[in-house]
Amino acid sequence: MPRIRFNGTGIPVASGQTVLDALLSAGNDVPYSCKNGICLSCMMRGVEGRLPAAAQNGIKETLRAQNYFLPCVAVTESDLAVALPLDADVYGRAVIRSRELLAPDICRVRLQPATPLYYHAGQFINLRRGDGLIRSYSLASVPHRSAELEMHVRRLRNGAMSNWIFDTALEGETIDLQGPNGGSFYVPGRPEQPMLLVGSGTGLAPLLGIAEDALHSGHSGDVRLYHGSRRAAGLYLGKRLHGLEAEFANFRYVPCVSGDKPPPGVRAARADAAALADQPQLRNWRVFLCGNPPMVHTARTACYLGGAALADIHADPFECKDLRATPRN
Repeated sequence: MPRIRFNGTGIPVASGQTVLDALLSAGNDVPYSCKNGICLSCMMRGVEGRLPAAAQNGIKETLRAQNYFLPCVAVTESDLAVALPLDADVYGRAVIRSRELLAPDICRVRLQPATPLYYHAGQFINLRRGDGLIRSYSLASVPHRSAELEMHVRRLRNGAMSNWIFDTALEGETIDLQGPNGGSFYVPGRPEQPMLLVGSGTGLAPLLGIAEDALHSGHSGDVRLYHGSRRAAGLYLGKRLHGLEAEFANFRYVPCVSGDKPPPGVRAARADAAALADQPQLRNWRVFLCGNPPMVHTARTACYLGGAALADIHADPFECKDLRATPRN
């Protein structure tokens, strides 16, 4: 049975068990969130031993060269010595510039990084609070249009970070950030290619950034953005999105409500259902899907069956613990 050495202690690893689960089972307080190799909040350093190649997928080349890996997907058959990341390698600093309610349970947060962050609209960053708590948030900002980073944070009943942002965080306060991460973003090229963007809840944040990046970069093909919520109050930034419609003839915004009776101008449907009803044939389309994981996974399959190439389907499910079902301290 292989063993993991961490903080001077040897920890046995059961067959098929990930390094992260072995560390947690032994009572170690190490950061993590999605446990699916997506958010990168659990990233660690390999000190000794051979790292599974798959455990370095999605990590920047410079960090891979320093033996950084994702313990949540690392299944090892040999002994490993691991350590937490070095702050100088991974984290930068940022200042909270502003907080603003966009909906009753959605707050827009703007950050000013201490040094410029080179990212693509639609990527995400990890925020680390002073006590070590880490959470992932997508970026709604566009690099060449603002030096600040814009995020949309939804308040979750048991969400330690979201409730802190809503109730306690102060403008001018500093916070650590890691990133950018994620491969769901606009890449210039094929400007005539139609684009379909579908999101639920704060999945609007990266889609907004992607749409604005494409439009302001001269994308000439149709850009159609469907945003869904169960309740009408969950739709936000409608004025900004309708403003994009007025500015760009090739952009269309379709708000959708699946629970409440929709107000005028809002579709009574899930965003993915409305999008696929309007665009049943997606051959040669570029597709971006963000938000609730079941919606994203279902829509990804449906888009592929509708003719979209796998390489043209970019999915960003918000794969985090279900805070509605299990309290998280």
